[in-house]
Amino acid sequence: MPTSLDYPLPAFRFKVEFFLSTPKGGKKGDKKLLCRGGFAECTGLEATMEPKSIKVGGNNYGQVQRVGRVNFATVILRRGVASNRDLWTWFDLVAKGAYAYRLDAEVSLLDFEPKKNPSVMMTWKMRNALPTKFKTVDFNAKGSSDVGIEELHFVYEELSHKVGSSGGD
Repeated sequence: MPTSLDYPLPAFRFKVEFFLSTPKGGKKGDKKLLCRGGFAECTGLEATMEPKSIKVGGNNYGQVQRVGRVNFATVILRRGVASNRDLWTWFDLVAKGAYAYRLDAEVSLLDFEPKKNPSVMMTWKMRNALPTKFKTVDFNAKGSSDVGIEELHFVYEELSHKVGSSGGD
C-alpha cells in the first residue's frame, strides 16, 4: 500500500458512508454499512490541538510546550442525496432520546480517472458520530433542481486517516 501520492488529487470526487458503530477494538468484519450518500460539499474534517505551556523555573526565555487536548470540528455535509432514509432516521432517533445511537462515518477521496469503480485514494474515518442538525431543501414550485438533503451536521469522538482503500468497498 502506498504511503505517499504521486500526483495532486482533486477534492471534488468523494463519497460518504455511514456504518453501525463497532466496539473499540472490534473486528474489521464487524463493520456494517448502513447508508452511503453523495454530497456536493463536505467541510469540518479538522482536528485542533490545544498546546499546554509550562513555565520552567530558571528558564526566562520562553516556555516548554506540551501536548494538550484535541478538539474536532463539526462535519457539515451539504446538498446531497442518500441511498435510503437512514440519515433522517438516525437524526430522529437521537432527537427523541436515543442519545447512545452512534454511527461511524467515512469520507473517501476517489481517484480522478473516470471508471466504473474508482479507486479510494484516502479515507478519513470518524468514530462515534452524533447528528446535530438535519436540514431538508426548501420546497419551491418554481422548478428548482435542489437535492433531498440540504445540510447534515454531525460531531464525532475520534478522527483517523488512511491512505489507500478504506476496506468498506
